Amino acid sequence: MNIDLNSDVGESFGAYSLGADAELFTLITSANIACGFHAGDPLVMNRTVALAQANGVAVGAHPGYPDLVGFGRRAMDATEAEVENFVLYQIGALSAFTRAHGVALRHVKAHGALYNVAAQDPKIARAIARGIARFDLNLIMVGLANSLLIDAAREIGLRAAREGFCDRAYNADGSLRSRREPGAVHASAARAAAQARQLARDHAVTTYEGQTIALEVDTLCLHGDTPHAVEFARAIRAALQDAGIEIRPMMM
Repeated sequence: MNIDLNSDVGESFGAYSLGADAELFTLITSANIACGFHAGDPLVMNRTVALAQANGVAVGAHPGYPDLVGFGRRAMDATEAEVENFVLYQIGALSAFTRAHGVALRHVKAHGALYNVAAQDPKIARAIARGIARFDLNLIMVGLANSLLIDAAREIGLRAAREGFCDRAYNADGSLRSRREPGAVHASAARAAAQARQLARDHAVTTYEGQTIALEVDTLCLHGDTPHAVEFARAIRAALQDAGIEIRPMMM
């Protein structure tokens, strides 16, 4: 068995530093790098791509709504055309830095509200897929397992990576529990590690209500903007390795 361990990184901006990216890069296999709309700036993008290159971590773009104030976690009334071009624009911005560093761009994963809206809205999911495909049909589109994001990728001819979350609570329908609700984000490294092992080994997850549901995933996400991201990453890696699961990047 094998699984990819990805993290949303490069989410600092200007004078504001967020996350422990440098140390985290020694523990993950794929990086979703903010592209300037919800976080990230040219200096941060350059530094983050360099960290990925130095640590052998696969690089992906992490486009979101143009919402620096809300960190991209507020839904916007954007048209399909706007979303498609938001995504294309942000992939292009990050690709300038991957090209400069001689690093391959492997995947694209939408951020925050854009990701969550697209998981349930087929028009927005297809808009994201079109933006990716216009840049490069060889890129992998990462989306919530069993969601419309995966369907949209396959419809347009993109490879899809089904994503599970180590540090987020699930609802009974396989969606993520809203951050507005208590218990949406796991506070315990042990709990995140147990959920990672369950997803990777058992192809299932226990919901917030205590129900176990089937969930096939190709990649696991650990959020890099939490205070204890490194501690969580260490616990998750140890749990996966103890279960005999190889941790490696998504295959191109």
